[in-house]
Amino acid sequence: MDPMTCKTTLANGVRILTHQVPHVRSVAMGVWVDVGARDESEEEAGYAHFLEHMMFKGTKRRSAYELAKAFDAIGGQSNAFTTMETTCYHARVMDTHLPIMVDILSDMFLNSSLDPEEVENERPVILQEIGMLEDCPEDFAHHLLEKYAWGDHPLGKSILGSPKNIQNVRSEDLLTFFRKYYCPSRVIVSLAGNLTHQHVVDLLAPSFERLIPGPGRAERKTPVLQRGVRVTARPIEQVHLCLGAPGLAITHEDRFAASLLTTILGGNMSSRLFQEIREKRGLAYSVYAFSSGHMDTGMMGIYAGVAPSTVETSAELIHKELKGLCTEPVTLEELEGARAYTKGNILLSMENTENLMVKLAQNEIHFGRYLPVEETLARVDEVTQESIMDLARIAFGEKHFLVSVLGPSDNAAALGEKFGMPMKEACGEKKS
Repeated sequence: MDPMTCKTTLANGVRILTHQVPHVRSVAMGVWVDVGARDESEEEAGYAHFLEHMMFKGTKRRSAYELAKAFDAIGGQSNAFTTMETTCYHARVMDTHLPIMVDILSDMFLNSSLDPEEVENERPVILQEIGMLEDCPEDFAHHLLEKYAWGDHPLGKSILGSPKNIQNVRSEDLLTFFRKYYCPSRVIVSLAGNLTHQHVVDLLAPSFERLIPGPGRAERKTPVLQRGVRVTARPIEQVHLCLGAPGLAITHEDRFAASLLTTILGGNMSSRLFQEIREKRGLAYSVYAFSSGHMDTGMMGIYAGVAPSTVETSAELIHKELKGLCTEPVTLEELEGARAYTKGNILLSMENTENLMVKLAQNEIHFGRYLPVEETLARVDEVTQESIMDLARIAFGEKHFLVSVLGPSDNAAALGEKFGMPMKEACGEKKS
């Protein structure tokens, strides 16, 4: 392990991780739970996200206002997020305020009052958040891609939950959810910045060692990526085209090749899709490739927002670029450019204590150990032109695609033909 990185496991299983950065004045802290939206039952859908909101709504010691005031008084930044596989409550403060930050975040996480009145106050806020999703077509297009790609599997559901569940959830339900899933063996507290490990352990242990073990989450089941063409008709200005293809689990050995492949295809301004579709032809303001990984599966994807009249042309150009990646190796210039871009982003991210805190926790969750940056950079250097083409053939082979279209278009059969899929696999959903 890096000499500046330390780990202590409390008697009940809570892990405390620190990364010391002596030359900075900040400290970032995250309380992570290795539980996310995919671990919820059908009846619990949305509970992890609702619970995330409620952590800021008061404890046995502090009201919601007092929590906000306590962070503001030290110039701190606090927030939280829920993903499909994790939940995190985090903050960043000046190093001199480390004990206060630890006290506030620990109090929020371990002693949330889950006041029924506050649940009622927060319910319409989350219902608005659910409604807001459709107000942003690009975000909604990605949601639809996930929905169609994973079908009835929890990965295809919204992290926000269903309006029905949110309408019916009670304070007791959230408390039961916390006791069931937030067990010590799934909790990681990570900190990065100007700190010493033993000081952090001394601050955290008295509170977190009292966390009581629960049954924990059930074993996760791996979904199968669906294929075909799905059209969701909406009376909006653009057509939002999303393409999904088989990707890699977040720990897969070829994840570095996947990262460079995504960069070359559509990860920056010099990428193939950006140059061909935006710069040369002016067909889209936003066009890019992306890769999303989970513990057991993943997806490689493409997004483009285009005019209705250019949907088929854009799809044809995307398919042409994908075919090119499968039939000819990327150029050495492209590979070296993507390598330099990726390594630069990695090294720049290391200058931010919040990024370091996230990296520390995610390495522990996914690999059970800290991955030094030198190891990651070395793996990026190992990627070859051949490994990228091999991966492209696996991901973008004919008939592997899922195409999701949002907007004033229902030409599913034509889009299916562009990507080599039979017309009978195209289906649509219309809403005026």
